Amino acid sequence: MAAFQGSLMHFNSEPAVRIHSQYGSTDQVPPAIRRAFDAIITALAGKLSGLYLFGSAVSGGLRPNSDLDFLAVLSEPLEEKNRDELVRILLPVSGSSATASLARPIELTAVTWSNMVPWRYPPRSEFVYGEWLRAEFESGRIAPPGPDPDLAIVLATVLASSINLVGPPAKTLFDPVPFEDIRKAIAQSIAGLVQGLVGDERNVVLTLARMWTTLTTREIVPKDVAAARMLQHIPAEHGRTLDLARRAYLGQVKDDWSMRQAQANPFVEYSVQALQRLLTESIEPGHHILFATRTDAS
Repeated sequence: MAAFQGSLMHFNSEPAVRIHSQYGSTDQVPPAIRRAFDAIITALAGKLSGLYLFGSAVSGGLRPNSDLDFLAVLSEPLEEKNRDELVRILLPVSGSSATASLARPIELTAVTWSNMVPWRYPPRSEFVYGEWLRAEFESGRIAPPGPDPDLAIVLATVLASSINLVGPPAKTLFDPVPFEDIRKAIAQSIAGLVQGLVGDERNVVLTLARMWTTLTTREIVPKDVAAARMLQHIPAEHGRTLDLARRAYLGQVKDDWSMRQAQANPFVEYSVQALQRLLTESIEPGHHILFATRTDAS
């Protein structure tokens, strides 16, 4: 608790210090990260006690189609006007519809510290921003706070490897996430993920591969690394689909899935069955996710 309160005292100076120490100088900060950072701290001024950059930007480098992943830790719950302001500020700087040049999709999850510590499942998010929600945001629909099983995976990833742009290191704020809760989150996420297959084929295929890798290795790794590992264990007909998604994610090929449903659907069915088998296996209680973020393809 003391470390969390201490981060509030240094709010005015922390952002510049953190970014400077990570990249050498503020001029070297990638423009997309700088814009996202500025937008988030502007929208959450007065409530923001921690801001963590995680995902590909930290654990092996941004791929051509990588998102920018952020976890914001709040000192108090958001009001409706705060959510409206977040959406208003983030829409122009996120994704292919952004007005800013060289923009990347932004994924932001906001939580209050008191809802996260001590750890309990399911965790609760205050706000989630992602490009898959753009149509809802543009029509004025913003989800209220509520239980968010995916947040277990988000927090485990942040604890594994993240840059504290604001506030102290994440490991000083949060409890470890038990592996059994990661399993619960994966189990509860599969159906919704598969329902969104059409139009989001690459992401669904790669996310299924990452779920498989997490369940088999207890590691959370970048999507392309997870795909490379799964490729070594699946039949060739499914491997071709997964490898196409992996290479497209890396920017090596272009993938048009509009004519590839005959490939995508069997891979999804195969992967879901594999995940369900893994989820029925018993595990020793009390284990936590491994804090490993290797970027090799072994």
